[in-house]
Amino acid sequence: MDVYEAVDSRRAVRAFSDEPVPREVLERVLAAATRAPSSGNLQPWHIYVVTGDPLAELKERATARALAGDPGDEREYPMYPTGLTSPYLDRFSAAAAQRYQALGIERDDPDRPMKIAALNSGAFGAPVVLFCYLDRTMGPGQWGDAGMYLQTVMLLLRAEGLHSCPQVMWTMYRKTVSQTVGADGGLVLFCGVSVGFEKEGSPRLRTGRADMTETVSFIGA
Repeated sequence: MDVYEAVDSRRAVRAFSDEPVPREVLERVLAAATRAPSSGNLQPWHIYVVTGDPLAELKERATARALAGDPGDEREYPMYPTGLTSPYLDRFSAAAAQRYQALGIERDDPDRPMKIAALNSGAFGAPVVLFCYLDRTMGPGQWGDAGMYLQTVMLLLRAEGLHSCPQVMWTMYRKTVSQTVGADGGLVLFCGVSVGFEKEGSPRLRTGRADMTETVSFIGA
């Protein structure tokens, strides 16, 4: 797949089939992703690949928490900054409205948070979830490295005909995740990435993007 095609076709898929993902494909993707940029070559990411019975058990336990109205574990980092203003708040609100509509959840539904958490905790049916951790001693630069690494992974997954969905939601149930993967206290959970083949016939959500002129300035050209 052409790189431009991979970038254009990558999106957060929220409906996966139960078709298994061959381990050799995952190994090929993750081996190639080691070439992702890394300041000082620290390569700060720690990846746990969970599938099969361990993933089924994790989904069950996390979903039980969500359906019980569990607010989740105390966050170790903010998902979004407080006091978002335009244009960031506008983009956030528009994308949220699209997601709720695609998931069949009304924005004024009083059970909306619980329903969304339950869908997320089931990884949208994905047969594989990658959990990305960083050492607690790492700083903002290394978190940026982890983002570039995960983008590389997601583009390589597209080259293999697979889709993905990055989910910071898993940090809400970080203690449950840690029990499954065995991550020690020296690591902090960045996010999970659901991986699989898209479920046929599912609504295809593609959020809009700001025009390049809104985010890019050419100097000297």
